[in-house]
Formats: sequence, C-alpha cells, structure tokens
Amino acid sequence: MEYRPLGRSGCVISTLALGTMTFGYETDEKESCAQLDCFVEAGGNLIDTADVYSAGAAEEIIGRWLVSRPELRRDVVLATKGRFALGKGINADGLSRRHLAHALDDSLRRLGVETIDLYQVHGFDPLTPLEETLRFLDDAVQAGKILYVGLSNFTGWQVQKMVDLAEAWKVTRPVTLQPQYNLLTRETEWEIVAVCQAEGLGLLPWSPLAGGWLTGKYTRDERPAGATRLGEDPERQFQAYDRRGRLEQTWQVLDEVRAVAAGRGVSMAEVSLAWLVDRPGVSSVILGARTVEQLNENLKAAGLHITPGETRRLDAASELTPADYPYGGPGSQQRSRAVPEPQLS
Repeated sequence: MEYRPLGRSGCVISTLALGTMTFGYETDEKESCAQLDCFVEAGGNLIDTADVYSAGAAEEIIGRWLVSRPELRRDVVLATKGRFALGKGINADGLSRRHLAHALDDSLRRLGVETIDLYQVHGFDPLTPLEETLRFLDDAVQAGKILYVGLSNFTGWQVQKMVDLAEAWKVTRPVTLQPQYNLLTRETEWEIVAVCQAEGLGLLPWSPLAGGWLTGKYTRDERPAGATRLGEDPERQFQAYDRRGRLEQTWQVLDEVRAVAAGRGVSMAEVSLAWLVDRPGVSSVILGARTVEQLNENLKAAGLHITPGETRRLDAASELTPADYPYGGPGSQQRSRAVPEPQLS
C-alpha cells in the first residue's frame, strides 16, 4: 500500500480507501467486519462511510468493529458525511447548523468515538447560507468533534465558493472533495479537478469502477443480472446499462482497458484503479465491495502503476469531446502568446 497526504493537510492516508455503502444492506455485519480486517491488514487506513448508508447501520457496524479493535483507532482515519435525512421533519435535511449539529452528534454516537477525523458535507444545500455551514463546521473543529472538513458531490463553483469564504472569514478550510470519477466519467476533469488542484483539495473519487463496468462484467449482448453496490433492482440496472451501453465509446474504453490488462497480466479492475490513483490531484480512491473476495481483488491494485504509454492509450480512448460552448467550440480555444526564453549572459 502507498500513502499520500489528505489534501493540503499533514494527515497521511492510504491511496486506496474502503467505502462502506454496502455495510448493513448488501453486506451483513460479519462480512463487513471481515472486510474491515482485510483492509487494514493490507495497509489501508482510510475508512469512508456516511450517516445515510443503510440508515445508520454502516456507522454502527464500524463502531462495534472499532470497539473490538481498540488498538486500531489511532491508525484508522475515519471519515463520514452528513447532509441527507434519516428522520422525518422539515429540518431533517440540509446543511443548516440545526441539522448538522444533530447529524454530527448522531454519527459520533453510532461510531462510538469522540472525534471524527474527516467530516464531509454530503452535497450542496441551496437553502442554507454557506456562512452558516462553514461556521458550524469550524465550531465543531474548535470543540474537538472533528479534525478535518471535506466536501462531497460539489460542483466546481461550489467548491471555489466554499474555499474563498472560508479564507475570507478565517474559518476551517475544506481539505478534500469526493466526486464521481472514473474512466467512463471524466466530466469531473472539466472544472472540478482543476479547482481542487488550484486550491489544494485532495480528490477522493467514488465509483472508481463505474458500478462494475470497468471490471468487464457487462457485454454488448448480455444485460446485467444480480446485485450491484447501488442495489438489486433489475429495472434500475437495465436503465443504467441501456444509458451507458448505447454509447460506442463505452465499449472502446472497455476494449482498451482489457488490452492493457492482458498485456500486464492483471485484471481490468486493477488497471482502471491504477489509472485513477495516478490522476492529478487524487489523494485516495474509494473502493466499494460486497464481499471480502471482491475487496481482495481490488486491493491487488495497491502499488500498481501503469506506464505513460498505457496511460496515453486509456486517456485517448476515454477522452470526452464536448460539442458546445463553453467546454467545446470557441470556449475551448485557449489563446497563447509567445514568451521569449531567457538569455544567458
């Protein structure tokens, strides 16, 4: 396992993180704890969850696991999120001080800890003033309830606004962003990656295998069946398959990933994860698995780096070409001016 800083912070995390969306839903507690054991034994230390995962059950499972492994608390970097509703009521949602105060305390209770290492707001809230959210998060840091602040599922302008206001008001600055990002979802690079690099936020990509597409599990001629990390609803799977499967570029990317994997003697998942781990700005890639076997297969990507030539092949196959302004057409043309090279005297 390799390690990198958690964004612009002194905290060091593994380049592969364990996501826990399946815990308590598709993965029972025994198997979930086995995944946690497997992950830390492989050298992983970043465990990511959220209060809404399995309606709080995922946090509770992690909390009981930590109680049974007290020696690991100092080693594990524990990340969770708050934003969405678990209960009923008009204030049981959002990024208001009122909702986040309850959500954070509930997460601390379920996890059985006094401090959460990385507390992430799970999505933008257009109703709540950003000052209210940022000042609550800063107060929570000052109170010792959280150590670092992160964002999840924010657009480029939202990230920039949060950073600018945090600096203007001299409150705790976010250090990370969780975006959806993989070889089949590269729109993230249009603005989100750039602003995170410019402002020093580490990227923690989720869905690195595009819901299983980048493992090679889907073919042109066979619709999917069985569970995915997002659920077992067959109709939902068919809709997702049809939406992505009708794009010729999807199959071109998969063919290129398959070719690179065959040349390396590794799996398509390993190649896809290695490509993402080495993208600019990435601190850690979040793995999601239903079983220990699946997790072990993904952990084989630890320490794997593809060559510049292989990267160029994958980049070329997966490159997105926006058709219109501002990302395509005139808006994409960057003016350049010649700068004379310095003359040595």
